[in-house]
Amino acid sequence: MNRREFVTRSVAAAAASAFVENDLHAAPSTTNQFPGLLPASQMPGAIPDSEIQQARFPDGFLWGAATASYQVEGAWNEDGKGESIWDKFTHTPGKVRGSVTGDVACDQYHRYPQDIALAKSLNLKSYRFSISWPRIQPTGIGAPNMKGIDHYSRLADTLLTADIRPWCTMYHWDLPQALEDRGGWPNRDLANYFADYAGILAKHLGDRITTWAPFNMPWAIAFMGYAAGAFPPCRTSFPDFLKAAHTLALAQGEAHRAVKAASSKATIGSAYEMAPAYPKTDSAADRAAAERYHAMNNVFFLEAAMKGRYPNAFVGEPPYEIMGFKPGDEKILYAPLDWVGFHFYTRRIVSDASHTHTLGGSFSGTEIESDSGGARDPYTQIRATMPTEGPLTESGLELWPRGIYDLVTRISRDYNHPIIEITESGCGYLDGPDAKQNDRIPDTRRIEWYRQVLSELARAIADGAHVRAYHAWSLLDNFQWAEGYTERYGLIHIDFRTQERIIKDSGHWYSRVAASNRLDV
Repeated sequence: MNRREFVTRSVAAAAASAFVENDLHAAPSTTNQFPGLLPASQMPGAIPDSEIQQARFPDGFLWGAATASYQVEGAWNEDGKGESIWDKFTHTPGKVRGSVTGDVACDQYHRYPQDIALAKSLNLKSYRFSISWPRIQPTGIGAPNMKGIDHYSRLADTLLTADIRPWCTMYHWDLPQALEDRGGWPNRDLANYFADYAGILAKHLGDRITTWAPFNMPWAIAFMGYAAGAFPPCRTSFPDFLKAAHTLALAQGEAHRAVKAASSKATIGSAYEMAPAYPKTDSAADRAAAERYHAMNNVFFLEAAMKGRYPNAFVGEPPYEIMGFKPGDEKILYAPLDWVGFHFYTRRIVSDASHTHTLGGSFSGTEIESDSGGARDPYTQIRATMPTEGPLTESGLELWPRGIYDLVTRISRDYNHPIIEITESGCGYLDGPDAKQNDRIPDTRRIEWYRQVLSELARAIADGAHVRAYHAWSLLDNFQWAEGYTERYGLIHIDFRTQERIIKDSGHWYSRVAASNRLDV
């Protein structure tokens, strides 16, 4: 099913489904605090309001928000910045919905003091941002562009002055185009280039930025760019995907060591994409397929860092030769994380496709995968689909709060109860200023999404998971990749014509949560 088919299904149609999971931990509530939404009793997978009211977070919990360089900065060719693969992609007609670009986006390169002041007003204590590699090294190699370093230095200083933790993703998809011209991530040389870049960041910024993650969603970098062809560089080669994945895992380990060597204060974690995978049926084949999905999509890079090996994500022998695996690579992969970070948006339903031919399948954005009718790829031989039993956001994603509990508790159990940070989590709704309410933005559906999901996160913490932070996606409405400006995830509304910022009702609600560590605010 494609994105448009998802979106055209209304919340009412989804909620009218009679399906309720057998293991739903409590009966739905009959209360409804949010006009315009169906009562929770009619929403499959919903969390009772009584449980939401009782949810609590520990003292010192870090409430934050996240952004990404290409999605918010703009200034795409200022102060010595080089071209990125996303610059080239968006400047190619027909690639992005609405034929828009991130050339200006939220103009945060110039407006970051205003945005940080807004973040402080929302009681945020952590801001996850990314650094644009071509802003630091225009061609991906060589001496740093000091104007780029100075920008992020000022950003970090402004955050610290506001008593907000600067949380840095070193790479959020904007590869220097010059490195793609050298072969991109399937080229093993990029692992060393990336380590050099990471060392530059730590040398110049590591006295103030102490929380680092090498990559945002490394599986998406490899699969969406080199297998599915949905994102730049738009290749459709499964061998290239496997090579890219191995290079990224090597780069993760090399960057870890480079940053630690340059900064004694550094802590290294991750920003992995994860979605809890549920088997379509109770058959052994579907259960095994769901485990392969978990191994490839959720913990492939985590396992590499923590144990110096890849998890069993493949049918048959792992394709190490195709990946370019060399003797001694396990020592490069091994770089145990100080904490584990991952995103949560929704879940997947997974079935075995080992007896069907490979068709690939289509993707939209970073979260929606269509049912191709065949295996997604010849190596994992799975079919993963987006369920629609729960209510759907306007971005086409199902609300299934139980998913974050299952994901957090599994990672906690499987990796010896690490410190966990939720690095991204949020929902897309198109609510805008209401002229009848003095341009207030009453985005009640977003508030209810967060109430549902955060109550399940609080339950995971109560059950022993060591979760220390949650980052809402996103602080601002922004450039949403191939969807352009047609999706809005922000706690703060952006008028992209004027760059006016307006805090949404969800932002005001989130600020009260951040101040009180409770959801009944």
